[in-house]
Amino acid sequence: MKKEKAQFYKRLEEKGVSRRDFLKYCTALTASMGLSYSCAGQVAEKIEKAAAQRPAVIWLHFGECTGCSEAFLRTPDVGALILETISVEYHETIMAASGHQAEENLHHAVEKYDGKFVCVVEGAIATAYNGSYGKVGGRTFLEIAKEVVPHAAATITIGTCAAYGGIAAAAPNPGGYKGVNDALGINAINLPGCPPNPLNLLGTIVKYLNNEAIELDEENRPMFAYGETVHDNCPRLAHYEEGNFVSEFGSKEAEMGYCLYEMGCRGPETYNNCPTLKFNDSTSFPIQAGHPCIGCSEADFWDSMTPFYEES
Repeated sequence: MKKEKAQFYKRLEEKGVSRRDFLKYCTALTASMGLSYSCAGQVAEKIEKAAAQRPAVIWLHFGECTGCSEAFLRTPDVGALILETISVEYHETIMAASGHQAEENLHHAVEKYDGKFVCVVEGAIATAYNGSYGKVGGRTFLEIAKEVVPHAAATITIGTCAAYGGIAAAAPNPGGYKGVNDALGINAINLPGCPPNPLNLLGTIVKYLNNEAIELDEENRPMFAYGETVHDNCPRLAHYEEGNFVSEFGSKEAEMGYCLYEMGCRGPETYNNCPTLKFNDSTSFPIQAGHPCIGCSEADFWDSMTPFYEES
């Protein structure tokens, strides 16, 4: 185990991730799980243990913009952690193969790891007209999903499109786009968001590989990431008191100013840990940058929460 641990850190360093960087992300992941910061060491050990297993992952792309993949690829340290924790056997965006060779890789990966791989699905599935509104290599998204997903040991949807249909399923939705669970009648773990935080993917994989129970809400979202609303942990929870902003989070947060609810913020009805994990190397998130939450991790947000802007 010591040898595997040393190799894990060596591979991370080769990717530019120091041990200090690794522990920083473990601390952030610990916070996202609602654990005490003192548990960061235990989380680090779980990731090390998970990395030793490196399960095969088949990552399918359907009706989407690839923004979910970009979210972790453009967060290099987290991307490196994820890619050291899993063994990606098929992923259209990052694989060198293309055309017939890529399709052969998919077929061989499913056959080789039958019943053992984790299937990550990015994007909605077209169901109308036998799924003809979306195809890869001449086969519909629906055909590919029905062929691959049943052979997976576990399936994770990443992004709102895969979880609920997202923008692809917005009215009038001529292609009959649906989320993976609705399209296939299964119970995959949903990680919605546009895009979701890549640390939530890492946390879900680590829990799965450590055989930990993943508590889910009624939308099949992990409670550790989607158990509270954005508003619950928003640093803009401030109010005027004798001419000054006062925040329960402290004076620094109070300087950010007032709650954006009156500007259309959907934080009170959106379940996500954006304020806790943030984005871009834990730098910020939309509300901290001054923009109201648009509710992107909720089902049908594109129809039910628009327009995002209105003329005054």
